[in-house]
Amino acid sequence: MSDVIITVRGQSEAHIAPERATIRLSVRAEGADRAAVVDQVLRLAEPLRTGLAERSDAGTVHDWASQRLSVRAERPWSSEGKRLSPVYYAAVDFTATFTEASELSIWVSDVSAWDGVEMGWIDWHLTPETRARVEREVAADAVGVAVARAEAYAGALGRSTVIPLEIADVGLISSGQQAPQLTALKARGAAFAAADSGPSMEYEPDEIVVSATVEARFSAG
Repeated sequence: MSDVIITVRGQSEAHIAPERATIRLSVRAEGADRAAVVDQVLRLAEPLRTGLAERSDAGTVHDWASQRLSVRAERPWSSEGKRLSPVYYAAVDFTATFTEASELSIWVSDVSAWDGVEMGWIDWHLTPETRARVEREVAADAVGVAVARAEAYAGALGRSTVIPLEIADVGLISSGQQAPQLTALKARGAAFAAADSGPSMEYEPDEIVVSATVEARFSAG
């Protein structure tokens, strides 16, 4: 009796609570006098730098950075269609990665009320070490699912053994392309949802989903 070729797909995913949160925010000022606008935005930015540096020393902020001061000018139009005097806009952008969601919530509730501060996006994510570990585990589990499925098919056909012939990223075997002996790792970025923009500003991150899908071909004898 000749061997039977079985081609299957294995999938697996893991749901992991975020470990870190990277937030972006800006300090902005505007006015008719360029020097005064620059001075104002630098003055407003200084407490942010000080606070982030203190939290970095305490370990609740993993890293942070501030961009260089940016200044631009615009000349608005009056209702009569005339160009008015320039209005200057200055900004300093910040990014900070927090190690605790509770500390982030407290900090955001504090600084969001400061003059000139505009809160931006938040990216919830895992540490590189955790992501690498979870990706390995999910990939191995996806391969295990493919093996179990192939064994089930083989058993239904009265075959007792399965021998792996190929394993590849999803779509490579079925498309006929040459496939590397690797699994495909797919990770969806963490979403975030902020509660009411009231005093508490509690941020509730969704779980991060790390998934893997592989295709495998076996010989059943």
